[in-house]
Amino acid sequence: MDSPLQTLLDDLLQDRSLRDPDQLRRRIDALEQLESWLFNRGDTLTPSLRERGEALTAELEAINDRLYQTIRDAIRHGNGADILRTWAASPHSVADQESYGPLDTLIAGVLDFKEPGDVPEPGADMVFYQPTPARDIFDFIERASITSRDVMMDLGAGLGHVTLLTAICTGARCIGIELQPAYVASARQCAGELQIRHAQFIEQDVRQADLSEGTVFYLYTPFTGGILREVLDVLKRESKDRAIRVCTLGPCTAIVANEPWLKADGACDARRTTLFRSL
Repeated sequence: MDSPLQTLLDDLLQDRSLRDPDQLRRRIDALEQLESWLFNRGDTLTPSLRERGEALTAELEAINDRLYQTIRDAIRHGNGADILRTWAASPHSVADQESYGPLDTLIAGVLDFKEPGDVPEPGADMVFYQPTPARDIFDFIERASITSRDVMMDLGAGLGHVTLLTAICTGARCIGIELQPAYVASARQCAGELQIRHAQFIEQDVRQADLSEGTVFYLYTPFTGGILREVLDVLKRESKDRAIRVCTLGPCTAIVANEPWLKADGACDARRTTLFRSL
């Protein structure tokens, strides 16, 4: 009688559509199943089954790597926006009520950040870093109606997912402001390798940064409490000179919604991006 892994391998090997570049989600599912067998139950496998599983894993990963390289090449030639927007709209890459999904795997493969190394624990009122889910980045780009005339500032940029993708997809000048040097170094390296010339990263405390050029500001709840209060006060002062948009995601949305100098476009929901306009 065939083992469950042998049956899985036979099914995956016979499914040639799995090799189509746009079948990323199905390849991710297949790779997760293979990983479960090879790493969690490896000691129960025969050498032959392990070898077949490892070979198929390598084949599927190589297909994904070629896909990522194709998109990286398009970005370097200034043609990345349409490809990324197509993937963002694809049902093959949308997560099913998950924070992260296949689109995040695609973006991680394309941006290919180098490991940032040791990063200190966040200080008081600072939040442990995690990247904005990719679907929310594209939602932000659409909600804020960002164009090449804008200057987008990502406050607490981390590795720079929002800054980089917004620059690629809109042509706007995009500035990521991040306190941790290791994150800034990785983000700058990525921007350089992909030749994204209108993405810039500044290593600085947001409270001391020059925000005078920004027209759109993004916050994925990078800080809370007193720091958030200080930053909102700075943004309020900036809004006296020009109209600005502030886009939030996460718990800070409820705080920003109480600012009398801002008005939300539609309902406020911490689970998705919310756009505010200065009054």
